[in-house]
Amino acid sequence: MVEIKSEIVSRQTIKPSHPTPPHLKTFKLSLLDQISPDIHSNMNFFFPSNNTSHSISNRDFFHKSMLLQDSISKTLSLFYPLAGRLRDAATVDCNDEGAFFVEARVNIQLSHFLSQPDLNLMDHFLPTTDPMTMDLSNGAMFLVRFTSFTCGGVAICFSLTHKLADVSALHTLVQTWSSVCRGSSNPITPLLIGENFLAPRDEFHGMSATVNIASEKFVQRRFVFSASKIAELKARVSHEVLQSRFSRVEVVLALLWKCAVATKIQKIGSFRPTTLFQAVNLRKRLSPPLPETVIGNFIWPIMVSAYEEKDLELHEVVIQLRKRLNEFNNTKANMFRGEDAPLAIMEAIKERREFIRSNKEMEVYKCSSWCKLPLYDIDFGWGKPMWVVSVNRLVNNTIALADTNSGDGIEALVTLDEEEMALFEQNEQLLKYANPNPSIYAFYNSNYNCRL
Repeated sequence: MVEIKSEIVSRQTIKPSHPTPPHLKTFKLSLLDQISPDIHSNMNFFFPSNNTSHSISNRDFFHKSMLLQDSISKTLSLFYPLAGRLRDAATVDCNDEGAFFVEARVNIQLSHFLSQPDLNLMDHFLPTTDPMTMDLSNGAMFLVRFTSFTCGGVAICFSLTHKLADVSALHTLVQTWSSVCRGSSNPITPLLIGENFLAPRDEFHGMSATVNIASEKFVQRRFVFSASKIAELKARVSHEVLQSRFSRVEVVLALLWKCAVATKIQKIGSFRPTTLFQAVNLRKRLSPPLPETVIGNFIWPIMVSAYEEKDLELHEVVIQLRKRLNEFNNTKANMFRGEDAPLAIMEAIKERREFIRSNKEMEVYKCSSWCKLPLYDIDFGWGKPMWVVSVNRLVNNTIALADTNSGDGIEALVTLDEEEMALFEQNEQLLKYANPNPSIYAFYNSNYNCRL
């Protein structure tokens, strides 16, 4: 196991390069933002060194840090609410108090960490896991930690409040930020529509969704599905699903859910009904669609349930996932438009809560997918990342899917109860298709030009 010692070199606030105009000082969030939890999501990029000499790595790190800080300042002027502070569940005070930036260093080479990345060590790179940083940041909604490795490699890890952004919005932010850092004069401009999409409700003035943080110990593990193994899995399902279209995400998710439930059965000795919530991006599903650059929370869960163990056969899960997605696209997506949209949304939330309340014995799992987001194309001016990852420190029974750095595989981060994970990692059906925590280099695209 790799042992890491980390040291914070500096902490500072970064203000927007231009003050927010008076008429934009108050930003009203949309109803979907209003009901989103006030927690921080993170996105972490690991870049190899682009230098040949270790002796200039410190100078190189300082230069990159200055570029990042300057580009954050300019980016905040475009994403002006991110430099403000939450006033309540539906309002941002755009007071230009700024983002928070941390410089740090670790005592190992990047290659040592990426050879078999240990998710338990990610606290060394996240800005939000340092109590002093969180205290000094004074409620900042956008925090960045920039870390140097002894080889000259670097990690850029940023955290953003979920109140203002889902994963697509995170991607838009990092696209703009990285292009500004490279010196682009025409970066992607975010679309900040807030209440103009769906106005927040006065009766929910102080309401944000709560996150049920598990009291028991839980752990997160990484499993990688290569392109060839995904093809095998799809071929297996195709024998049963002859005329339905399905995606690689659906077959991988079906297997992971099935194996997670099998683990639960091993633990408690019997099958319990189970439900899977999969988050979908609303932007392209609305009529008319919204641009991908719109900032905010534009995701909604579709739900699949299994009341008997046979309902978890892979082809059955894939069929149900596709069926629910089609139903949502064809009918339910329309509820987000029109005068009745707020009431329809609140009614849907009420029905979901009532379903969970009336099925207390049901095991609930949640999935989000980052697949097809071109995260490995992000370039701050020193090449593309070797690894992009988002870690979950808060919620149990979750599955997060993303593309591998080669672009043709899927990386799954699974969070389970500690006892269940010990069983999950030994599941023979899972291990037939998934490689547990392989080296980042195992799926590395040789077309990337990098030096370690």
